[in-house]
Amino acid sequence: METTTMVTILQQLIRIQSVNGNEAEVARYIAGLFAPYGNRAVVETVTYAPGRDNLVVTIGNQDGPQLGFSGHMDVVAPGDLADWDGDPFGGEIKDGRLYGRGASDMKSGLAALVITMLEMLEQGEPTTGSIRLLATVGEETGEYGAAQLTDAGYADYLAGLVIAEPSGMTKLSYMSRGVIDYYVDSVGRSAHSANPQKGINAIDHLLAFYNEVNALMKTFDKMDPVLGGLIHSVDMISGGEQINSVPDHARLAANIRTTPAYPNKVIYQALEGLIEHLNQRPGFQLSITYSYPEEAIPGRVDGPMVKLAQKVGHRVMGRPIMPVGSAGANDGAEFRRAKRPFETIVIGPGSNTSHEANEFISVKQFLLSVQFYEQFALRFLGE
Repeated sequence: METTTMVTILQQLIRIQSVNGNEAEVARYIAGLFAPYGNRAVVETVTYAPGRDNLVVTIGNQDGPQLGFSGHMDVVAPGDLADWDGDPFGGEIKDGRLYGRGASDMKSGLAALVITMLEMLEQGEPTTGSIRLLATVGEETGEYGAAQLTDAGYADYLAGLVIAEPSGMTKLSYMSRGVIDYYVDSVGRSAHSANPQKGINAIDHLLAFYNEVNALMKTFDKMDPVLGGLIHSVDMISGGEQINSVPDHARLAANIRTTPAYPNKVIYQALEGLIEHLNQRPGFQLSITYSYPEEAIPGRVDGPMVKLAQKVGHRVMGRPIMPVGSAGANDGAEFRRAKRPFETIVIGPGSNTSHEANEFISVKQFLLSVQFYEQFALRFLGE
């Protein structure tokens, strides 16, 4: 495939405005790229919601090991358009950089995976195993596309998984933190502020939780040698309707970044135990809910995929690839719920402009990433 065609594929992906939705159009475009290969590429769409289709594409010999490629099709909003020097969905190239929302996170990685598979089809590869592309919806808002594909069994027979989230092709993540977003609602009783004794102040009770939960989370003090310690942050508090009324409702929202030392269920038990304890106090009516929690992903720095990626990456990129832990969650947490365990690595083209105005990817780095994925896949499958 000509390099100009590769770049055009990435530009076309960026021009599809899949901001927290509309992934179906991305899926249709990618599916169309595989259409000329007929039954040599098994293309499946898995609908999450109207306009939101996951895409699964499988090529190669399914009697051998199966390597998973993963990328998400959604992007975050561009923000204030005045902060951009051009059209966020234009895919314009300037001075060797391709600009646009998703250029780094992560349509360049997704495009590189797709192009790798197209190139392998052109060359009659792979023959000793198969590659399965898992292109997902909703990664930016909760990994629910990956959850749906996992529940449907699409990751059950993977021998390994490469996630093309942006790492600049200089690092690879072999383990990552998990995440728990939780909400605590406090229900009180409204009254005039001149007679507060007639009401129950929901904010007061929420603040009691706030003080105690911060102390509770500090007891989870095991340190991971790569990821560090558990992180807990209360990020939103709201309540009340007007300044002269006792509030009858208040809500707190918090984020926890976990490590493999503390499975999510351990944190749930602690939080729910605190809620139960506080609700024993007169007038307290607290409840807790969770939003798209993800388990931490353990890993080994000497894992076979890590070593292979370092070897291939050094040869392709011309410099060492550093194995690191990741503070952010990704689709891998969902895919690892599959029937059988497998190793996961995260490595992809990108810059430090993800989610920013004037997001970009180096065209050279993007093209090199295609070489990396192809050589890695062939080595992994024993070609």
